[in-house]
Amino acid sequence: MPSLIDIRRRIRSVKNTQQITKAMKMVSAAKLRRAQEKAIAARPYANMLQQVLANVAQAAGGSDGEQPLLTVRPEKKILAVVITADSGLAGGFNANLIKLAHTFVNQHQDSEISFLLIGRKGRDYFRKRREAMKATITGEQTDIFRKLVFEDAEKLAQQIIDKFTSAEVDAVYVFSNEFKSVMAPHVLQSRLLPIELDATVKTGEAQQSVDYIYEQKPEQLLGTLLPRYIKLRIYRALLESIAAEHAARMTAMDAATSNANDVIDKLTLYMNRVRQASITREIIEIVSGAAALD
Repeated sequence: MPSLIDIRRRIRSVKNTQQITKAMKMVSAAKLRRAQEKAIAARPYANMLQQVLANVAQAAGGSDGEQPLLTVRPEKKILAVVITADSGLAGGFNANLIKLAHTFVNQHQDSEISFLLIGRKGRDYFRKRREAMKATITGEQTDIFRKLVFEDAEKLAQQIIDKFTSAEVDAVYVFSNEFKSVMAPHVLQSRLLPIELDATVKTGEAQQSVDYIYEQKPEQLLGTLLPRYIKLRIYRALLESIAAEHAARMTAMDAATSNANDVIDKLTLYMNRVRQASITREIIEIVSGAAALD
């Protein structure tokens, strides 16, 4: 049976941990608000660009084959862009995403998979397992979430576009966490390249179709809009990932704080029982000694 000093020491240790988890929850809550505002503010612009792209694609007619970003090839070489966090303590935020990417690799064993890893957690995981998974790492990016700007997403998107247009890869898939709500994380797998223009057109038709007056040919305008569309999708994925990460960490730290309360209550109850047993034993010894003297 542990002594009272050991139990008190354990309770003090759990309380110190609880203070840390409570502080991390408060920090994540503050950061979540700013990240959520940025993610939500980017959505209307992305939807409008998607609608414009749909209308321009309709006006361009049968010129899709002239656009390199629309070229469909057999998916023999696939680039997987995995967006994880730089730190842990966020529940299943990183684990669920890595699991999804791992399942994707197993489903495409006939293809040559390469990774563009954004975030330290995904980089560390796939570095250790690249030989077993028979996959290569073509790029790494960490510490991008500390102060994310559009230029960072633009550089990443340009690297992806160059790989696709030079036929180094035949398809590009993005694995990221999309922010839905604090209590409802959503792991997302989507094909980035080649652009699924049919799906984009359908989205545009769901909204109001606009007949623009074009100063330049629609085909040229489409060629300008497609790279911007890719850059915006990467930027949105990063913003959504940041918001989802803070939401997951806030939820995980709230659960950890509640669990610490339960542990403290159980240890306190156990300590009281040990102390009561110790007092009872001492009383019995005193009474027994007194009875022996009589």
